[in-house]
Amino acid sequence: MAGRGPRDRTGRRGSGELESEVLAVLWAAQRPLTPSEVQARIGGGLAYNTVHTILKRLHDKGLVLREADGRRGVYRPAKSAAELTAQAMHDALGRGPDPVAALRQFVTGLSPEQERTLRDLLIGRAV
Repeated sequence: MAGRGPRDRTGRRGSGELESEVLAVLWAAQRPLTPSEVQARIGGGLAYNTVHTILKRLHDKGLVLREADGRRGVYRPAKSAAELTAQAMHDALGRGPDPVAALRQFVTGLSPEQERTLRDLLIGRAV
C-alpha cells in the first residue's frame, strides 16, 4: 500500500523511497495529477510542500513532466516503469568495467520464466 513502505529505525523513509512512491502513484494514475492529488494518494501525513518538492526534483531529473492546468501544474511520468528500469539497466552496464561479465551474472540470476522471455525476445518472438 502506498505510504507504508519500509522505514529505518527512526521511522523515516530510505533515500529515494519517497521519489519511488511518487512515481508509483503517477504510473498508477490514468491522468496527470496535481501535487495535492499525489499527496492524498500517498497518504501517511506527508506535507504538501514535501510532495511538491519531490515532484520538482523528479521534474529536474527529467523523470516527470509538468503541464499547466489553469493556475496549477499537473504532473505525469516522463517514462513508463519498464522504460525507466531498462534505462537503469543500460546505465549500470555502461558504468562497469566488464559489461559482458555483468550480463552473464545477471542472466544466471533469472527465473526460468524470465529466461524464456529473454530467449524469446532475443530470437525475435513477440512476447
